[in-house]
Amino acid sequence: MAARGPDGLGEWSSNDGRLILGHRRLSILDLSERANQPMVSDDGRFVISYNGEIYNTPELRAQVEAQGRHIRTTSDTEVLLHLFALRGADMLGALRGMFAFAIWDDLERRLFLARDPYGIKPLYVSDRAGTFRFASQVKALLAGGALSRDIDMAGLAGFHIWGSVPDPFTLYRDIAALPAGHFQWVDANGTQAPRPYRSIAGILAAAARDGVPEQERPAIIRRAVADSVAAHLLADVEVGVFLSAGIDSGAVLGLMRDAGPSRIRAITLRYDEFAGTPHDEAPLAAELARHYGAEHIVRTVTEREFRDDLPAFLDAMDQPSIDGLNTWFVAKAAREAGLKVALSGLGGDELLAGYPGFRQIPRLVSALCLPAAIPGAGVATRAVMRALGLAGRRPKMPGLLEYGGSYPGAYLLRRALHLPDELGAIMGREPAREGLDRLAPLLRLQADLIPDPGSATGRIACLESSNYMRFQLLRDADWAAMAHGIELRTPLVDSTLLAAVAPVTPHLGAGTGKAALAAAPSTPLPRPIVEKRKTGFGIPTGRWLATAQTGPGQQDGLASRRWSRRVLDHALT
Repeated sequence: MAARGPDGLGEWSSNDGRLILGHRRLSILDLSERANQPMVSDDGRFVISYNGEIYNTPELRAQVEAQGRHIRTTSDTEVLLHLFALRGADMLGALRGMFAFAIWDDLERRLFLARDPYGIKPLYVSDRAGTFRFASQVKALLAGGALSRDIDMAGLAGFHIWGSVPDPFTLYRDIAALPAGHFQWVDANGTQAPRPYRSIAGILAAAARDGVPEQERPAIIRRAVADSVAAHLLADVEVGVFLSAGIDSGAVLGLMRDAGPSRIRAITLRYDEFAGTPHDEAPLAAELARHYGAEHIVRTVTEREFRDDLPAFLDAMDQPSIDGLNTWFVAKAAREAGLKVALSGLGGDELLAGYPGFRQIPRLVSALCLPAAIPGAGVATRAVMRALGLAGRRPKMPGLLEYGGSYPGAYLLRRALHLPDELGAIMGREPAREGLDRLAPLLRLQADLIPDPGSATGRIACLESSNYMRFQLLRDADWAAMAHGIELRTPLVDSTLLAAVAPVTPHLGAGTGKAALAAAPSTPLPRPIVEKRKTGFGIPTGRWLATAQTGPGQQDGLASRRWSRRVLDHALT
């Protein structure tokens, strides 16, 4: 894991040799050697290995010192040690940040593991043959050589449905993810089941009945996002920003400027293939950079560089995913510029109802909830349409009545690459049956909505944040950025921010949330940015693969399927 932590290497082992902690460090807070890890408490009782950043460290430090404890470093790592000594597992409710950590209590002889509520930072575990192992990467666990590489059909089915592997599954039977917002104890009696301490659904549900007058809603959003961006600037190194031509990253840049850094460097990717089209982010991003007085770095990525980087990209990919290339190249550009930390606008659509699905899914559920309730109607309709070949170029159409009448089902229709009944043809009938029995796609989506977020917008925000964002966007952002030694921070993905905005969530109409975000900086975003049609942070992978593999003029769909197959084949070998 050297790429994730190029600044230092540390190991610690217990006196009896039964526990070993290792750590690779990317130094962001307190750059001195005194903050290296694994870190041992002054009394020798607690030892921590930790990945992440705690953005409210100054406040927590003051609380710890007020209770008479001496802190010798300026790192968030030591603050975590003291908090655990004072509060145990209850400390988790006080943390604002992204984190995955393990703390050993040498007196009680037990290990504590925890992961942040959004699952921004990864934590993988394995409990096999009397040995408990954990790491930030699946590949790190496999590298030990003691774990089987037998495929978990549930993880494989998840990849074919979503384009990524959903927690707690991985591609391997011997390895699982500690779920987001959970903690776990391990002691001489074995491994306890993971226990939840905070969830997205719980945060939204707690605020669902809070009435907020319409005139107050933009101000609530403005204060909350400004507070989050300011908190995410905590660092002893320069913090840059990944800048597209969209509202989310533009607002983050504007709020960074409000927070006061004297120098802000913004990085934008461009591709010759997009020149002169709406997909070219560079011209409007340059306008944004000028608007907020940022130094603008425009990095051109060519097809040749894509092909040269592809082996390293696939090797760095920890779990198979159909995404991640854009983060790979923008993080590469950040590293070339000498940065170690960058902010991203990731999460704005999930937080503020920016996706079309926030409007489409409720309409679909409303139209189909009654006919979908007829026993067997959806399955029968799907079988007849598939048998008669009536789906044509719309393979999800046969599943419309089967899934469209509920929020989990309609969300599955919206986000799935393949519906569950298609997996038999892809994986084989028996492997698909085994995988789907354990994966249970609809049941897991229903579980994401417990407790009920209380509104249509809240339900979709919860589903998007707990699935597409968590297992694809956030996971890809982590491994692709850390492969270049870049810590990617997401101020719009923050549980404290979500709790502040949650009372407004039920009232977010088409464009209102993003309009409030655009107006959040003291100097609002320029009108061309606000009025620009949403295009996404794209990369011409389909065109490059189509040209190379199928010849000019072929459909990108075939190239996309071959890309998915290539990613999976590489992961399996």
